[in-house]
Amino acid sequence: MEISNAHPNASPLNEPTASPATWRFWLGSLDKALAAITNILVALLVLAEIVIVSAGVVSRYVFNSPLDWSDALASMFFTWLIMLGIVIAERQGSHLRLTILFNDQVVGRIAQKRPWVEAIAAIVSTAFMTALLQPACDYAANQIYINVPGLDISDAWRAAALPIGALLLILALGSRALQRFSVRHLLFAACLVLLVGTAFWLCLPLYKALGKYNLMIFFVGLVTTSVVLSVPIGFSFGLATVAYLSLTTNVPLSVVVNSMQDGMSNPILLAIPLFVILGQLMEITGMARVMIEFLTALLGGVKGGLCYVLLGAMYIMSGISGSKAADMAAITPILFPELKQRGHKPGELVALLASSAAMSETIPPSLVLIIIGTVSNVSIGDLFAAGLLPALVLAVALAIIARYRTGDDAQHRGLPRAQADVHNASTRTILHRFVLAAPALVLPFIIRSAVVEGVATATEVSTIGIAYAVLCGLVIYRKFDWGRIFSILLETASITGSILIILGSANAMGWSLTQSGFSKDLAQAMAAVPGGAAGFMIVSIVLFVLLGSVLEGVPALVLFGPLLFPIARSVGIHEVQYAIVAILAMGIGLFTPPLGVGYYTACAIGRVNPDEGMRPIWPYVGALFVGLLIVAAIPWISIGFL
Repeated sequence: MEISNAHPNASPLNEPTASPATWRFWLGSLDKALAAITNILVALLVLAEIVIVSAGVVSRYVFNSPLDWSDALASMFFTWLIMLGIVIAERQGSHLRLTILFNDQVVGRIAQKRPWVEAIAAIVSTAFMTALLQPACDYAANQIYINVPGLDISDAWRAAALPIGALLLILALGSRALQRFSVRHLLFAACLVLLVGTAFWLCLPLYKALGKYNLMIFFVGLVTTSVVLSVPIGFSFGLATVAYLSLTTNVPLSVVVNSMQDGMSNPILLAIPLFVILGQLMEITGMARVMIEFLTALLGGVKGGLCYVLLGAMYIMSGISGSKAADMAAITPILFPELKQRGHKPGELVALLASSAAMSETIPPSLVLIIIGTVSNVSIGDLFAAGLLPALVLAVALAIIARYRTGDDAQHRGLPRAQADVHNASTRTILHRFVLAAPALVLPFIIRSAVVEGVATATEVSTIGIAYAVLCGLVIYRKFDWGRIFSILLETASITGSILIILGSANAMGWSLTQSGFSKDLAQAMAAVPGGAAGFMIVSIVLFVLLGSVLEGVPALVLFGPLLFPIARSVGIHEVQYAIVAILAMGIGLFTPPLGVGYYTACAIGRVNPDEGMRPIWPYVGALFVGLLIVAAIPWISIGFL
C-alpha cells in the first residue's frame, strides 16, 4: 500500500512529506490499538463485577459472613467501568443523542448537511471533555490522602479513572473525527465553535445584568442548540453546566467533576450493567424464545392472538435487558413473520410494537425504575411493586384496540378474515411448551419478588439471575453461544456508559440550578398551578411527554425528577404514583412520532418504513393516553400493593 506522496526528484537526504493517507493510516492504527486495550479492560471489569458481587451475596446469605472489602472493591471497579464504558459508547456511536433531524427518511435535505453538523458535535464534545480534564486530574490528586474503608488503599486508585477516562475519550473523539470528516469540515466546525465561545465570553457584562434570566441562555438555549446539533445529551448537559459556572460564577470546575462522579457512582446503579448482562443471557440461552413460543401456543388461536402474544412478551421480558431496543429485537424476529403471513400490514405491526414498548416502561426490573428511584430517593422496592398494575392497564387498552383492528389488514390484502384468526395449538402442545418455558417464566418473577419483599437488593438479585440464566442455558436448554460473550460484555459497558454520563451530567446541572435558586422558583410556580394536585399532575404529564420525545426519556426524568418530586409531595401526590405517571408519560413521548426516537428504533428493528406506521400508531397512542389518565386519576393502581 502506498503511503507516501514523495516527489520523484526529491533528494534522498530529505524526508518526504507525509500524505493525508499516511496520517490517517497511523492514526487509525493507534486508535485500533487503544480500542483493543480498552475493550479487554472493560470485559475484565464487567466479569470482575459479577464475580465480586456474587461472592458478596454468597458470603452474606449462605455463610452469614459478609465480606468487608467486596462493596468497596466493586465500587472502585464500577467507576473504571463507567469511564471506560463512556469511551466505548463513543466508539460504537451508542451515546443518546437527537438524530431525527438528520434521518434521510424524515427530512432529506437537512440530512445532507449531516457531515457538517456531526463535525460540530465532535468538536463540541471534545471541547467539553478537554475543559474537564484538568479538574479531573486535581480531583484524583486530592484523593491520594483518603483511604478506602475495607481495602486500606488510597482512593486515588478509584479517582484516577476520571482523568484517564477523560483523556481516552478525548483521544477517541479526536481520532474518530479526523478519520470520519474532511479537514474542511473540521476547520469549519472548530472556527464556528471558537466564534460562539468568544461571543459567550464577550457577553460577560450582560449575564450579571440579566440575573436569573441568564439560566435561559445556558440551560435552555445552549442545551437545546447542542441537542439539535446531535451532541450527545450527556455532553450537552455538561457543556451547559461548565459554561454557566465558568462565565457567571466563581465556582471552580472541580465542582462539576465532583457532582458528576456523585451522580454516576451510587452503588445502587451497579445493578444497571448486571441487569443488562442478564437480559443478554436470556437471549443467547434461548430463554426468551421459549417464553414467546409458549405464549404463541397459548394465545395464537384466538382472534388477534399474536398481537396479544406481542403485548404479553413485552410485558414479561421488559426491563430485564436494560434496553427497549433489545426487548423489541428479541421479540420481532419470532413474531413478525407469522403476523405478516396472517395478513397484518407492516405499519400496523410496528405501531403495536412501539406502543407496547411505551406501555412496558414501568415493568420491573426496568432500569428506568432503578434510575428514578436513585435520583429521586424513592424506594426501588416500592417502585418494583407499583409498576406491574399500571402497565397492565395500558396493556389492556392496547389489546382492545388491537382486537378491533385485527382482521382489517387481512381484508385489505384480499385474504379471508379467518386467516388472521386460526392457528390453534393442541392442549398437548401448549402443556409441552409450558413445561419448556417454566424455568424461563419463573426468573422475572423471582427477581421482582426478591426486591419487592426486601430479600435482596436489585444489585444482589441480578447476580442471582445471571447464575440462574447460565445454569438454565447449560443444563436445561443446552444452548449457550460462547462466541457472543465478549461482544455482550462490550455492549454492557456501552449501555452503562451512555446512561451514566447522562446521570452524572444531569446531577451537576441540577446542582447548578439549585444553587442559582431556580429550584425554589420552579417549586413556587408549579405550586401555583390551578387545580391543585390534579392540575399539577396534568402539567407534569404534558411536560414529560414533550421532554420524553425530545430528550429520549431517561435524561428528562433524571433532570426534572429531583426538582419536581418534592413539589408533588407538597401538593399531596404520593411519590410512587408520581414516579409511575412520569415514567409512562416519558415512554409515550419516546415512542410517539414524529419526534419520538423510540418509534424510529422500532421501525429499524422491524425493517418497516416509518411512513407506513405513522397513521396506524395514533389509535394505540390514544389508548396509551387513556390508560395513563386512568393511572393518574386512581392512585390505588400505583400504590395499592405497597
